[in-house]
Amino acid sequence: MFGTPGKQAVTMTPAAIAQIKRLMARDGSEGLRIGVKKGGCAGMEYTMEYVSEINPHDEVIREDGACVMIAPMAQMFLFGTEIDYATSMLESGFKFNNPNVVDACGCGESIKFSDVNELAAQGLNIPTN
Repeated sequence: MFGTPGKQAVTMTPAAIAQIKRLMARDGSEGLRIGVKKGGCAGMEYTMEYVSEINPHDEVIREDGACVMIAPMAQMFLFGTEIDYATSMLESGFKFNNPNVVDACGCGESIKFSDVNELAAQGLNIPTN
């Protein structure tokens, strides 16, 4: 996983922890796997699925009884993300406060990350092949 020793790759707010624990208890799952896939107006979308068995390649984050797995292909996109759960008059759901997102669509359902050329322009040494 892309990370800093002693620091979790992804953090969860108390509201997210409580909701994840509720979902785990309701469905008898090991936790939730979070990933990203191509799609939406901005190019990428978050995915969430119940997990009955932990993949050995997943990054596993456990906090106060809540368990989140980060799919291998999503790890570099999610590093530093805070997962929250918010409820309003019109909707409720998980919110991802992700410092790696450079753009999002107006509806908030899809996101865009820096591409390799943009990262290289910022002076980061990213292999392209």
